[in-house]
Amino acid sequence: MSRYQAYAEYKDSGVEWIGNIPTDWDMWKIAHACPYVASGTTPKSDGEIYYGSDNLWVTTGELREDVIFDTQKKVTDKALIDLPTLRVHPKGSVAIAMYGATIGRLGIFGNAATTNQACCVMPPSEILHNKYLFYWLYATRQEIINLSSGGGQPNVNQEKIASLKVSAPTFLQQENIANFLDHETAKIDLLIEKQQALIELLKEKRLAIISRAVTKGLNPNAPMKDSGVEWLGEVPEHWGLTPLKYLCSFSGGGTPSKENLSYWTDGNIPWVSPKDMKSFWISDSQDKITETAVKESSTNFVEVGSLLMVVRSGILQRTIPIAINTVKVTLNQDMKALSFNSRIDVEYAANYILGNTESLLLEWSKEGATVESIEHEYLASSIFPVPPKEEQKQINATIQARMETFSALEENARKGISLLQERRTALISAAVTGKIDVRDWQAPN
Repeated sequence: MSRYQAYAEYKDSGVEWIGNIPTDWDMWKIAHACPYVASGTTPKSDGEIYYGSDNLWVTTGELREDVIFDTQKKVTDKALIDLPTLRVHPKGSVAIAMYGATIGRLGIFGNAATTNQACCVMPPSEILHNKYLFYWLYATRQEIINLSSGGGQPNVNQEKIASLKVSAPTFLQQENIANFLDHETAKIDLLIEKQQALIELLKEKRLAIISRAVTKGLNPNAPMKDSGVEWLGEVPEHWGLTPLKYLCSFSGGGTPSKENLSYWTDGNIPWVSPKDMKSFWISDSQDKITETAVKESSTNFVEVGSLLMVVRSGILQRTIPIAINTVKVTLNQDMKALSFNSRIDVEYAANYILGNTESLLLEWSKEGATVESIEHEYLASSIFPVPPKEEQKQINATIQARMETFSALEENARKGISLLQERRTALISAAVTGKIDVRDWQAPN
């Protein structure tokens, strides 16, 4: 903030978290500054006469710190007539989420719209510039969250939003501050986008390196042969090509009855489900079961060093979650465990899948079907390239070393994003509470 000067004189705002504000600024209660503060409602889902048409209906899912020009669902004129709380708010209105994990999310209406009951709306005002109010609410998000009440579903009602006191200069100065923040945050957002693009590029490069290592080997001069698999192409001549069913045994899982508390109470055996598949190595799970559950249900123990794979889930439309277990575990029915024989190393097999996920998804799913399950027949018959065991270990070691480098680069990029986001929030907060003076700022040509 050293680039910007402070105002000459300050006074106490009367609000602890805001602190001092410039002497000529005012404190406006939102209820007094805006024509109204209101929320909406949700028409009955079975009332087809209420959904459709052209009337935008904003939910918290549409509040993404941006201008809202369209909504996933729309409501009919009859819904507006039958449900008085479905008030249509004018273009430029500011909406904030009041419920659950979305508390504090913001949006500005790019067109007239109504909302559900989880959104609190403040229409354009002659006292508070709408974009300035948007930025002020963005800066106060944590304070708004602190006002929430409730246990599993915390919420803040519209009366609390309406009672918030906003620090503000004249309307024209608010507009200038909003323009300043539009310009400066756009530059920060561009830097964030570049860091995010870098992370995506690193992920693509990572997969390309893994794919090449597990399909072409480490020796670029090795004689090659046709694999017989169109997408796989050529592999080193001395490698084997073997159906997966001859390289491993398969086992499934199951869910012990949730009604039997003895299966779940004080259990210490990891019960792995798709929600646990977030890392290459697995040593724990969110849910655990007892020895009794294993004995009396369809789930079974999976020995250490097996390849765990999600075989039924919507996530299979994008990726194949896999992991290697470092402790003995059990599985639910949406998982399979592959226990490899001495011909192939489990880490090499895992790398082969990671590096060729897109092609394997097509190969392992039913033709023409939505990819939400892996067909066992296709999985078992899939051809795996099999280098000599020592070469598999060399490939694994090379991949691990390269991945450590990529992980470090990705971590640096994520830290950069975090710092930029912190700077963005700090800049907005400083501008809307008068800690920096931008009255002389002009948009560059």
